[in-house]
Amino acid sequence: MTKYELFYWTGIQGRGEFVRLVLEDAGLEYRDVARESRDGDERIERALSRELAPYAFAVPVLRADELVIPQTVAITKFLGERHGLAPADERGQLAAHAVALTIADLVVEVHDTHHPISVEQTYEKQRDAAAHRARAFRKTRLPKFLGYLEGMLGHDRTSDGRYLVGDAASYADLAAFQIVEGLHYAFPRAVAALHHEIPKLLALRDRIAERPRLARYLASPRRLPFNESGIFRHYPELDD
Repeated sequence: MTKYELFYWTGIQGRGEFVRLVLEDAGLEYRDVARESRDGDERIERALSRELAPYAFAVPVLRADELVIPQTVAITKFLGERHGLAPADERGQLAAHAVALTIADLVVEVHDTHHPISVEQTYEKQRDAAAHRARAFRKTRLPKFLGYLEGMLGHDRTSDGRYLVGDAASYADLAAFQIVEGLHYAFPRAVAALHHEIPKLLALRDRIAERPRLARYLASPRRLPFNESGIFRHYPELDD
């Protein structure tokens, strides 16, 4: 049996949560290294500088026995294709990969609404720029990305519209669940105003949340709440 170890920061969901959802839904045993260490974040810093492969620039990183896989989408693709959370055919695998990468692009844009100038500065030092960036995000980018995901549901000729690619849940659907949940936390007003345009995406979100293993995880203390230290942050003035 493969030994899985997830390296990610403590105290936040962040990008590591996209990986956790796949691990949990697949029913895999794994060690959440930082959360299970007394010096969690320091443990991650040491791992990046000493233990992990030199091509691992940042977390999340998954160690699978002797393999080291960095980058969120690379990890979820690896796990999904190994454990029944990816299409079986090459065309479907390419499509799922493309959707997951697009969601990763959206994650970056969400982050940049509250840190548009520098990740090294606090939000409070870039409030004005954040207000401008968030306004543009709500007006153009958010509807465009959510519209893309809505359009994928039923667009694939192999799908009945229940999933983004093919006729079964994949790691791309789990990523879509997480982005919808995160956006509802960060931009509740903006997303609510788009509900009438994304009924299939909202149904997918609910469908994924009801999957037995995920439902147990989501109800457990291991599913950390969103907060103002992670990617998805709720600043009311950015959702106005």
